[in-house]
Amino acid sequence: MRMRSWVVALATVVLAAAGCKKEQAGKQGGGEQRPLRLGFFPNITHAQALVGNGTGAFQQALPGVELKMFNAGPTAMEALSSGSLDASYVGTGPAINTFLKGGRELRIIAAAVDAGAVLVTKTARTPAELKGKTLASPQLGNTQDIALRHWLGQQGMKVGQDVTVTPLSNPDILGLFSNGKIEGAWVPEPWGARMVAEAGGHILVDERDLWPQRRFHTTVLVTTRQALEQRREQLKKLLRVHVELTRQWQQQPDAFVSRVNEAFGKVTGHPISEPVLKDSFTRLVPALEVVPGQLQQAAEHARQLGFIPSSELTGMVDDSLLKEVLAEGPGPKPTAAPDPAP
Repeated sequence: MRMRSWVVALATVVLAAAGCKKEQAGKQGGGEQRPLRLGFFPNITHAQALVGNGTGAFQQALPGVELKMFNAGPTAMEALSSGSLDASYVGTGPAINTFLKGGRELRIIAAAVDAGAVLVTKTARTPAELKGKTLASPQLGNTQDIALRHWLGQQGMKVGQDVTVTPLSNPDILGLFSNGKIEGAWVPEPWGARMVAEAGGHILVDERDLWPQRRFHTTVLVTTRQALEQRREQLKKLLRVHVELTRQWQQQPDAFVSRVNEAFGKVTGHPISEPVLKDSFTRLVPALEVVPGQLQQAAEHARQLGFIPSSELTGMVDDSLLKEVLAEGPGPKPTAAPDPAP
């Protein structure tokens, strides 16, 4: 009897240990049971994210997916670094900053949108006419702020001496520009088109003109090294949706832009006027394949301005999942220019 009791007790311990091991594996070995958490912004430069959320495409491909909306890149990247997000659409500036300052754990797995940033002015028609004026950017150290400061330096102007640069929210930029309180601003779309249409602005610089082949990444899709290891199948499903939405934009741009505006209106309560919408999208380009040279150039500009300690980005791009998804079916139209020759 004692022997039988001992055998039963031993079997119970073994089964309990196996159960604990299985539970631990579920928590550590991928967590595929937990829905994916995806971040995005209510910006038309996050076009695929807006449509994917608005049409339910993400929810259909990833049942239970948690979509979290952010208004600033640093906040979204804090959530990604802390483990509160598994992936996010974000601008290249915050992505690079997080990679360099967050233990090089961030990974860019696809491009999303190229171009779509302009310097709009009230009276200035040449760089020299900006001297003594006040310009604005959406946030200190963000993608457009770095572009503006770098460009001013190339024109031989010093910020704080020849020209003032003030970080402001995009709505505040539009209001102050309309009232003549600032001379201009370097902004993403649709704010550039709005400054032109609603406040009589003039596009002094289209940022595309400053880049090889007039292409530069504005929005990318990012995750972490750990998520790539543990949630690879979920991220592949996410990329399938991203690729399909990008193809829709490439192949049926008018219909896709209408869906973007409908989705934008749902999350903000204010759809964009048709003229502003169409003007904005003349400067936005769908993208999939990441061009490391563009990221490297953007990082070097930020380093020269003192916003990041290094421009060494080795390991930041991991396009292995994107290549797998693109190999599953007909490839989309080319979406990224080749790396410029060194």
